[in-house]
Amino acid sequence: MQSILKGLRIVEGSAFIAAPSAGMTLAQLGADVIRFDMIGGGIDYRRWPVTAEGKSLYWHSLNKGKRSIAVDFRSNEGRELLTQLITAPGDDAGLFVTNFPAKGWLSYEALRKHREDLIFINLTGDRHGGSALDYTVNSKVGLPFLTGDGEMPVNNPFPAWDVITGQQIAMGLLAAERHRRLTGDGQFIAITLADVALATMGHLGYIAEAQLNDMARQPMGNHIFGTFGHDFTCQDGKRVMVVGVSPKQWQALVNVTGTDVAIGRLQQELQLDFKNEGDRFQAREQIRELFTPWFATHEFLVVAKALDAEGATWGPYQNIDELVNEDIDCSEDNPLFQTVTQPGIGEYLVPGQPLSFGVTEREVIRPAPLLGQHTDEILSELLGLGDAEIGALHDKGVVAGPQE
Repeated sequence: MQSILKGLRIVEGSAFIAAPSAGMTLAQLGADVIRFDMIGGGIDYRRWPVTAEGKSLYWHSLNKGKRSIAVDFRSNEGRELLTQLITAPGDDAGLFVTNFPAKGWLSYEALRKHREDLIFINLTGDRHGGSALDYTVNSKVGLPFLTGDGEMPVNNPFPAWDVITGQQIAMGLLAAERHRRLTGDGQFIAITLADVALATMGHLGYIAEAQLNDMARQPMGNHIFGTFGHDFTCQDGKRVMVVGVSPKQWQALVNVTGTDVAIGRLQQELQLDFKNEGDRFQAREQIRELFTPWFATHEFLVVAKALDAEGATWGPYQNIDELVNEDIDCSEDNPLFQTVTQPGIGEYLVPGQPLSFGVTEREVIRPAPLLGQHTDEILSELLGLGDAEIGALHDKGVVAGPQE
């Protein structure tokens, strides 16, 4: 945790990855992020991966550092409580993030009647109002055809668009909050998962390439498009990925493999200049063949030492078990991580915020809340309800306290 956003209060109504990750990012930067859920949990409360007892590691990982209020918002009383919470007064409040449908009582128009300068950011699937998940968006933009043989699409297990969208939501909220500070104006901000993917495809040149070059990106296998990079197998079977993007990175690979003379001959033969990334890319298969014997005749530890000595850019291939159990960067040796006790689950390694601000110090990472852990606290401190009023809401089943 870092306290760079201390004092800012954000209400979050969300499910799945993108919107919760936005709230988590803001919470880890010190904002007071209040997540509301239905009593008993929403649709992602028990999502896999889960512990042997059925506790969702997914839900708890995405909600670190937040406060939780459990409300039956199918009831009118529950909706009224959340309306008051979302539109509560204060220069640092009136900030709302959701991927729930912005309609009815939860529409911008309805909420804005209670606070004119409300900032409301709403995530949807696509611009037509349809639903979408990372996999459906990824298939739409064509990337699964760039993995494998190019004929049969291969899905990527990493939800890239959800993660990028979460960061976009956090940035959008902070940009709108700055605008409000300067002008006094709140606003509704719309963002779609599909548009984040489409924009990224444009930013990285995929769209221009297809339009202007009349050539869609082709599958690269384990090569890197437009430059040289590939994986190699060491003598003991371990694999490494090496990259030669910059001239320095490229020369380091030539030096390590002792192929300077052979590389020179190849340039002359092909009439290419490997000082240029594009030329290295054109000769990628021939370069790979020249480099392969050196890796194949040296064990991994020798390869690693030699690559490091030359300042090469490389990485080992390791599975997730190896990452967690053997990689020192995935341990408390890295200031990013702390071992946290998560109520109801146990003790495990938890990452904080990757940004390191020079004017703040890293604080203890707060675990995810129990569902409804802060219900009474929020009703009392922020909505000003007394003990009798809060007790009555519990008796009627409108709100609930901590639930494991």
